[in-house]
Amino acid sequence: MSLSRLLIFIFFLSHLTNALAQNTTEWQRDTLESYVNKSNDAYDQYNYKDAIKYASTLIEKGNEYNYDYYEFLGYDILGGIYSETEDTIKGRIYSEKALELARSTQSDSLVAWGALNLGILYSDNKKTYAKAIRFFKESIALNEKNKDFDEVYLTYVNLIWTYLDNNQVDEAYTFLQKAEALSTQKVDSLDRLYIDLLYGKYYLAKKKYHAAAKKLETIALTADENENTDLAIEVYEDLSKLYSETDDYRKAFANLDKHNQFKQEAYTLKKLEETEKARAKFDLEQAQKDLETVLKEQAYSEELISKSKSLTTVLTVAIVILVLALFGIIVFFKTRRIYINKLMAKNKQLSLANEKAEKLSKVKTKFLSTVSHELRTPLYGVIGISTLLKEDENLKAYSDDLNSLKFSADYLLALINDVLLLSKMDAEAITLSKVPYELDTLIQNIVRSFEFTLQENSNKLHLHIDDTIPNQLVGDPIRLSQVLINLMGNAIKFTENGNIWLKLVLVETTKTEGCIVKFTIKDDGLGIPLHMQKEIFNEFTQIENKNHNYTGTGLGLTIVKKILNLYKSEIQLKSQPNKGAEFSFELTLKKQTEQNSDPPVLDDVTSTTNTFKNSHVSHVLIVDDNRINQKVTQKTLERQNIKSSLADDGEQAVAMSKAHTYDLILMDINMPNINGMEASMMIRKFNKTIPIIALTAVELDEGRKEILNSGINDIIHKPYNIPEFLKTIFKYLPKEEMDLSH
Repeated sequence: MSLSRLLIFIFFLSHLTNALAQNTTEWQRDTLESYVNKSNDAYDQYNYKDAIKYASTLIEKGNEYNYDYYEFLGYDILGGIYSETEDTIKGRIYSEKALELARSTQSDSLVAWGALNLGILYSDNKKTYAKAIRFFKESIALNEKNKDFDEVYLTYVNLIWTYLDNNQVDEAYTFLQKAEALSTQKVDSLDRLYIDLLYGKYYLAKKKYHAAAKKLETIALTADENENTDLAIEVYEDLSKLYSETDDYRKAFANLDKHNQFKQEAYTLKKLEETEKARAKFDLEQAQKDLETVLKEQAYSEELISKSKSLTTVLTVAIVILVLALFGIIVFFKTRRIYINKLMAKNKQLSLANEKAEKLSKVKTKFLSTVSHELRTPLYGVIGISTLLKEDENLKAYSDDLNSLKFSADYLLALINDVLLLSKMDAEAITLSKVPYELDTLIQNIVRSFEFTLQENSNKLHLHIDDTIPNQLVGDPIRLSQVLINLMGNAIKFTENGNIWLKLVLVETTKTEGCIVKFTIKDDGLGIPLHMQKEIFNEFTQIENKNHNYTGTGLGLTIVKKILNLYKSEIQLKSQPNKGAEFSFELTLKKQTEQNSDPPVLDDVTSTTNTFKNSHVSHVLIVDDNRINQKVTQKTLERQNIKSSLADDGEQAVAMSKAHTYDLILMDINMPNINGMEASMMIRKFNKTIPIIALTAVELDEGRKEILNSGINDIIHKPYNIPEFLKTIFKYLPKEEMDLSH
């Protein structure tokens, strides 16, 4: 229960009690009022057992005397007690019963109060948020009808707070204005503070930082002056968030420190309160069984006290009370000291754990970056050499072995990329790019990449792309490809002699040059058991499959789910064992415009590479400290009639660039003595025009900006795809060397 709601709850208990005494005989009213007062007193002291006992008696007597008002109040008190002790189910049952009784009386004030109580109960759960709003508005309408503006104002506070808790900022503002107009005439200065606090929260949510700071700082001063701990906890937390969002970390820390100070002051009392609440929970039915005995004992005790008027007894009672009070104070301070020491120890442990987690995160990031580079560098050699050997006509007899070698290397590379990508997503280091691409080209490239595995499993692919979907798009084609490749790869892997469907359907067109497209990947293979349909999205989870030798790592669907989270989308799964599986998701794709489109780039790498003229042989300088990688790159260029020279490090590359003229430099990044970025900056001092392309195994998300800022024109990631490699270097070789007329 929030601060404002607690104040309103107390206010209405006292206010409503005074309004119910009507149409009763004097002795009956006094009897019922005594039970109301006793229940309220017990409630205030967290003695919920007695509070429930008296409230139950109030219901019984109200029914016996045929006074619906008091019966209503009994149910209302029970609803509040059970809600306070976190038994929300019973709390709602009794509060709904109270509202039902109020409606039967046709009393607007009772209905308004019952509706407000239910609104408070439902507002703490986002699933019942809409119900809470309806009850608050019903209460406001009835109180406005009765011109009970105090209750209207306090209900406004609850409604506004609920809107803000659920990010309904504009709706909150509408009622903030109404509450502010009402507060200037009908509300005391303390209650007006809550409107200022809610204005501060509203401005903070709307990023109006100056207005928010003005409101919140004023409230903070008032909270300090009046030693209002609850108000101070709220306002200093908001101020800390405000200054953090405006990058004023000094003030953010100072306000967070104040928040923690006030929170620590409230900590001990809160713990004691929670302890009392926990002790006070009990079953209402048991309390009702014991009710008659307890009432008799209480009546007997009250009779004895009324007859005992001697001075000795009074003095004895006074001494006992003083001793108990002294004992209670001692216990309170000892308990307070213990809780403060525990809190300080926990804070110290938390600080140490936080420092340790930060160190481990840095170590993990550095380790993954190093491992990525060290694994990709030899893989470049393995993949490059196996690719070159596959194209050698003299080695046709070893074609199957070379295919197996390249497949294994590609699989290992994919595994490395999956683990690194998953790690970055866990660290929230991945964002979606916005580059132009063509949807049909992206889909066709993905389909071509699966031609071999489709044939191997004797599967047939059915592709459908809705003609109404725009083809020229702007977004992140790499992340979209990763989602589709993982889903199609799973469908093909777990299907034999079957069908695979890839379907893209336009759902709707948005107002901002975009469209919502539904992607569906379906197969008629093994299917997924119902009990596994949630688990398969967890890391390293695979369905047992005795008919397949290759099962993978179990990371694909985890990556799919995390990438779709970046798009604010969710994966949907329909499947039955031996009846296939259907995965679907919806994405908002943005169309290309004149402002966000780039000039078209040749997509047909094969045609470009086959028409390279022999009249002039381009000369490329290959800079790499790994001899195997030098040879792989050199052999790849030789097949395109491109001459190359070799440099073992950055220092040698700078010297050779001064002594000779090259058409292009392929520059490794991580090298001894002088690295690739340093060498590029040195070359740019005497040669501004020569194209320099980074050929590196460095993780690009980590250093792309730094690499390009060093004077390097483009980046090729090792191990590379040969057609993409050739496409990139041809883009920078002299244009007169390319004949595109064929």
